[in-house]
Amino acid sequence: MRRVLELLAPVALVLGTAVLGLEVSSYLQAYFLDTLVKVAIVVALYVFIGNSGVLSFGHISFVALGAWTAGVLTIPEGQKRTVMPGLAHFLVTTNVGNVASLALAAAVGGVFALAVGLPLMRLSGLAAGIATFAVLEIVDNVLNYDQSIGPAENAFSSVPSTTGIWQAAIGALICIAAAFAYQRSRFGRLLRATREDPSAAAAAGISVHRQRLGAFALSGALAGLAGGLYIHLQPLTTSNVSLELTFVTLAMLVVGGSGSLLGAVVGALVLNGIYSFFSAATNGVDVFGWNLIVPPGTAEIVLGVLMAVVLILRPSGLSGGRELSLPRRAAVADLQKARAPT
Repeated sequence: MRRVLELLAPVALVLGTAVLGLEVSSYLQAYFLDTLVKVAIVVALYVFIGNSGVLSFGHISFVALGAWTAGVLTIPEGQKRTVMPGLAHFLVTTNVGNVASLALAAAVGGVFALAVGLPLMRLSGLAAGIATFAVLEIVDNVLNYDQSIGPAENAFSSVPSTTGIWQAAIGALICIAAAFAYQRSRFGRLLRATREDPSAAAAAGISVHRQRLGAFALSGALAGLAGGLYIHLQPLTTSNVSLELTFVTLAMLVVGGSGSLLGAVVGALVLNGIYSFFSAATNGVDVFGWNLIVPPGTAEIVLGVLMAVVLILRPSGLSGGRELSLPRRAAVADLQKARAPT
């Protein structure tokens, strides 16, 4: 029952967000869609950062690669020749459907994460963070200037807008299910052992490099899937999947609680709601009959302040780094009842 609750809590939050998104206007529904995609991204971050304890600034590069993969492969061939004249020939002539593009986006994100993780997962601490940040910058510049693989500095246009409420919710649920299965698996427990005491784990015969690499590849695949959902939601440029998104999603993970899957989901839902509100307020929003207008950049400032306050007052995040479970007395009673002879 405790394990069921751990999974049902984030699932219920995602389903509740999706149902609520169906009841609002089409203008507000865009914010709910964006929130569900952000949940998928933050859960992908949690799979590696939460279980390994190693900070990564490079996961948004996997989101970007997933977005570029799904975008290039779903634009009709005739439009590719017009909007991306420098695109490599095999990309011009290759087109796939929506589901196939999402699967390929996840595959590209996972394979690339595995490739760069082979050398990088031998690093720890600040060195690992700086190295993953270098990966983000490399990917950002390649996608920004190489017209043979995409639109370069221009926004992806003509990508089919197929990410609706339920597709976004299903994508987020797939990420949650994969994260839950991983953290409950033998590999997840081994990786958390390396997080708590790398020296003791290595002395016990656990390969720190191998466990980190596996989680890095899995989180890269989930991030690639989220990128595919993102590109089918709205036109993107490289600036949309770079430093700003890195800061926002890391803030969501930290504020929610990087030590738990529930924290990742709660952080994404709460902070993206706040971020969306202040982003919309730059153009003016009505608050109890009062028109609120804030200067550009207020959303980022609010997130930064909120993250600092949470880290000072509650370092383990809103969730306390714990999953939702039965109270201790109820859990003991359930255990005794299960052990009682029939």
